[in-house]
Amino acid sequence: MTDATLAELAEAAGVAPRWRDVHGAWHTVAPATLRVVLGALGLPAGTETAARDSWASLRHGSGRLPPLVTARVGQPTRVAVAFGRYELRLEDGSVQDGMLGDTGGMAELPAITQPGYHRLTVGAQQVTLAVAPARCLSVRDIAPGRRLWGLAVQLYALRRHGDGGLGDFGSLQDLVGPAARQGAAAIAISPVHAQFSADPDRFSPYSPSSRMQLNVLHTRLDLPGDETADLVDWPAAGRARLAALRRLFDAADAATLVQLAAFRAREGDTLETHARFEALHAHLFGADPGLWHWRNWPEQFRDPANPAVAAFAREHADAVRLHAFMQFAADRSLGDAQRAARDAGMPIGLIADLAVGADSGGSHCWSRQSETLLGLSIGAPPDLLSISGQNWGLAAFNPRGLVQNGFGAYIELLRSAMRHAGGVRIDHALGLARLWVVPDGASASDGAYIAFPTEDLLRLIALESSRHKAVVLGEDLGTIPDGFQDRMRDAGVMGMRVLWFERSPDHGFTAPSTWSAGAAAMTSTHDLATVAGWWSGHDLEWRSRLNLLGDEANKARIWAERGRDRGMLWSAFHASGAAAGGQPEPWDAVPAVDAAIRHTAASDCEFVILPIEDALGLAEQPNLPGTLDEHPNWRRRLPGMAADLLHAPEVAARLDALNATGLSA
Repeated sequence: MTDATLAELAEAAGVAPRWRDVHGAWHTVAPATLRVVLGALGLPAGTETAARDSWASLRHGSGRLPPLVTARVGQPTRVAVAFGRYELRLEDGSVQDGMLGDTGGMAELPAITQPGYHRLTVGAQQVTLAVAPARCLSVRDIAPGRRLWGLAVQLYALRRHGDGGLGDFGSLQDLVGPAARQGAAAIAISPVHAQFSADPDRFSPYSPSSRMQLNVLHTRLDLPGDETADLVDWPAAGRARLAALRRLFDAADAATLVQLAAFRAREGDTLETHARFEALHAHLFGADPGLWHWRNWPEQFRDPANPAVAAFAREHADAVRLHAFMQFAADRSLGDAQRAARDAGMPIGLIADLAVGADSGGSHCWSRQSETLLGLSIGAPPDLLSISGQNWGLAAFNPRGLVQNGFGAYIELLRSAMRHAGGVRIDHALGLARLWVVPDGASASDGAYIAFPTEDLLRLIALESSRHKAVVLGEDLGTIPDGFQDRMRDAGVMGMRVLWFERSPDHGFTAPSTWSAGAAAMTSTHDLATVAGWWSGHDLEWRSRLNLLGDEANKARIWAERGRDRGMLWSAFHASGAAAGGQPEPWDAVPAVDAAIRHTAASDCEFVILPIEDALGLAEQPNLPGTLDEHPNWRRRLPGMAADLLHAPEVAARLDALNATGLSA
């Protein structure tokens, strides 16, 4: 097969054979990379015969009706079915029928006015028709005529007496009442996806085992531990909490066991496969550290449908039931926190964080292999932040697998995220359009972009947003595909307007009045410097200490740029009315923190999210990208108990500044 023919096959499959960098230069993807990516998509191209078969598969698939088709309320829907009579059974049980129209060789179904998952039958063919509203639920829908604000919190960082050294849903309950009384409409929390119970040393919230289950370590538990420590000791806290959950399980009364049985029945196979994975992982990895990844397990256990897995579950029924119980306890605890937020008066309540992918060795990839890109990791191509590119070590959905399986795993994911939340933040929302994927063992620069069915995904997001009454934010930071932000806006997915990135062509900071109205404004994010850390240069001190700034000449250039940026930022604060007087010294960050909050609150954005680190004026950031153990990522705890964090006069004054700009619950 020639390279040109291979590139044609890749393009037809949604794999870009070329990509453009941040400087506008085009790069050609290596043929070897294209073959690996195509293979992961289920389209092998290693030989001429394999490539011909893949071409045939693409052509045949394009003429076959998928299990699910998305549509928009009030618009005719085109479907690849034979022309003739149709029957449409709506979710409410009513039935519509008629004749399909002909539009350019495609059958056209008349506009449907009722959102939902309906069943379309044409002859012997059946398909689920997911009819979405025009847009997601918006802040304007929740609070007409008002702008709202919320706090962003790293859940593990919260403290309460008896938390055993780790923030949990109980700590969150302690925070929501005071936050609501100060005017907060929401609390955006760090991801609470399931981790690996058999390996508490792994704890990054953005590298979970499953995004459809919960991190059971965040269940509200009362147990001894050092709640005064500045850093979370995840392994110690994790083992203590798992032991406490085991004790609760062993002591469960009859009523609790009945509730557990009902929970398992309701959650079905999704919960069951996760519980089986957890039990298998503990059994195999516990006996042999080389069996951490399920692809290294004995062959009979690598497929959840293998009878050997069911046999193991029967033989270890108590272990499987324990892991189901832990999910039950975590689910109930998270639900309590959301109810507390709404009862306190928050119109949104919790905003869940949906990580962009999952660890390939986890339960999600094990249980959803046909819908996962195995053998590829997602990341980013070389850019201004990383000249070598980034490999995040995460597996993502297989776009072809999603379509072929009726988007089942994606719908499950959205429902899981929204079940106990009034909103969801989609991490790296650019993945709704395309993802940079890197073959296992390759450098981050030797990757390729793969396309995703954006329109289908946005429609499903809007449909689930409407059904769950949840607002949706999308992290639209990075190298953004042309037109993508417009598509997000049209679908009602709020983008993110972060102070540090709102710059003009001359690198000055833009007026907040120019920020997108349909987005969420924020001073910073968990991956970026806090305002105090940026103003003081504390973030640069960290990076310099870890040799992340290059040689001495580059360090000097970066420090000089920060000095110029301080001046431009203070000028922008003056222009927006957020600050007055002379520019503070770098060591005097408090005026800059106060001004940054007022400046961000003055934006035209309908929603403002303030990281609690900025509300408290802290210099340390939760995560320093590009580091692992060198920086205490995902371990820092906040000063003071969650119930008291917002009481300090300077903190209350910052939150009052948000309310003074018309932002309130």
